[in-house]
Amino acid sequence: MAASTTKKAIVRRNQREPLPGFVNPASFLQPAGVELLTEDGKVAVVPYPEIRSVAFVRDFCGEDEPERRTFFTRPKMEGLWVSLKYRDGEVIEGILPNNLLLWEPHGFLIVPPDSSGRQQRLFIPRVALQSAEVLGVVGSPLKKRKAPAAREQARLFEE
Repeated sequence: MAASTTKKAIVRRNQREPLPGFVNPASFLQPAGVELLTEDGKVAVVPYPEIRSVAFVRDFCGEDEPERRTFFTRPKMEGLWVSLKYRDGEVIEGILPNNLLLWEPHGFLIVPPDSSGRQQRLFIPRVALQSAEVLGVVGSPLKKRKAPAAREQARLFEE
């Protein structure tokens, strides 16, 4: 791991126990898989086909599953509202950045529906997905809102 900045993460694997550890957000995506510093201090590279998701969490205690999988209403956060369907049929929604240059080649880094909960971000590898569908564009740069025209104050005390 090149830099000293690390984030707490839980790697959820297909049919196996989750791996808690630390990842460097700038370099955790390697050509062979996700680079993880485990809790016992070993560096491991988990191959993409074994990964279901990488959850960036506030702490390691508690459940590793997302609190909510879908939005109750249309999200307010700017970006692409997407629905990602895993190969086993499970569906999770999230927000992707509305900038294609920020998308990772190995998968999608989304903001989950309940980002104020324990999970702040989720990385989902492309190989884990059956489909990815855009449900909506929130805060599109094509429709800039115009500022309301300033009206003069009514002259209440004119002579």
